[in-house]
Amino acid sequence: MKNPFRYFNSSPEVIRLTIMMYVRYPLSLRQVEDRLSERGIDICHETVRFWWNRFGPMFAAEIRERRARSQSYSQWRWHLDEVFVRINGERHFLWRAVDHEGEALEVFATKRWDRKAALKFLKCAMKRYGRPWSIVTDRLQSYGAAMKVIGNAPSQESGRWLNNRAENSHQPFRRREGAMAKFRDIKTLQKFASVHASMHNRFNLDRNLTRRDTFKQNRSAVLAGWRELAA
Repeated sequence: MKNPFRYFNSSPEVIRLTIMMYVRYPLSLRQVEDRLSERGIDICHETVRFWWNRFGPMFAAEIRERRARSQSYSQWRWHLDEVFVRINGERHFLWRAVDHEGEALEVFATKRWDRKAALKFLKCAMKRYGRPWSIVTDRLQSYGAAMKVIGNAPSQESGRWLNNRAENSHQPFRRREGAMAKFRDIKTLQKFASVHASMHNRFNLDRNLTRRDTFKQNRSAVLAGWRELAA
């Protein structure tokens, strides 16, 4: 791959740092500009917007490709859920598939909330990760109708608390959404949600489940891998 930073005066390290700060943390464009200024990096908030639109999807695609190549995801059980997202006063839907460990597999934005949208979401996820052994959903009937078309209906499970894994996975995106001035259109929602999910998977280390020294080693390894993106 050709060097994607070849026409930019700023170094790749500064660009990666800017994108990580904006996507990973609940910061606005101007807040990222202020924090970079404290580090002696003078850029405009519109530059932050341009960089994440230009390089964010590329970084996310490389993260997903490495993850799929190493098969660091589970096909044992998937959890599916959807949330409402307002765009210009109109309600849209963001579908999300996570595995049993809470790793986001696929996010998909649609205008509708029916069988056709659920079917398209399932096909997109299974095309990339294969068929899971079990799928946990809520009581939305669109899931059952879509799985009958796919032929995966016997593997569906639904219950009152079985899908808490997927419902909790929306919280990082909701916190990040609160720091933004909403979304302009569904394409922007799809782009940002996809980039945010990939980066959250990479930096979510579950520090409450590991020892301090192990967490520090994992964090150093993740940061080293982040610096190698598009290198």
